[in-house]
Amino acid sequence: MIPELHRPLSLDRIGSQGLDLTVEASQAECAAIAIRMNLPAVLALTCVFHLVRERRDIVLARGVLRARIIQTCVVSLEPFEAPVEEVFHVRFVPSGEETDDPDPESDDEIPYEGNEIDPGEAAAEQLGLALDPYPRMQGVEMPDTGDEPDPHPFAALRRLN
Repeated sequence: MIPELHRPLSLDRIGSQGLDLTVEASQAECAAIAIRMNLPAVLALTCVFHLVRERRDIVLARGVLRARIIQTCVVSLEPFEAPVEEVFHVRFVPSGEETDDPDPESDDEIPYEGNEIDPGEAAAEQLGLALDPYPRMQGVEMPDTGDEPDPHPFAALRRLN
């Protein structure tokens, strides 16, 4: 299956000084990414990459993702526009050569096949990672449920004594 933001790039295009690349999603790609991310809408998505070869077949990608999305507030259930800006580092590594390093501070690895990487798919994945799992519209507060604690489930049995 071809990803929504497919931007195949030959490793041969990354020279000794690296390569600067901008990935910008079209309206159709934004709509498809919104469906994938279960969002009401993705209004815009741009990612600027600087790609550097660490080895012949490993590429370090430094990226800055900027997006405008519509999310649904978990409190009011109203849609609202939210900006996303994320700076990230990932490594493209040949499939099967990923490390088992559990260190959360190490760069994420994206496996690839052949001689092409896909910075577009990397940008879409970073958007998914940057999304707030509990989005709340600015100024919306949780409803007041009162100060009384919930009664203990066995409180009625105590009264039977």
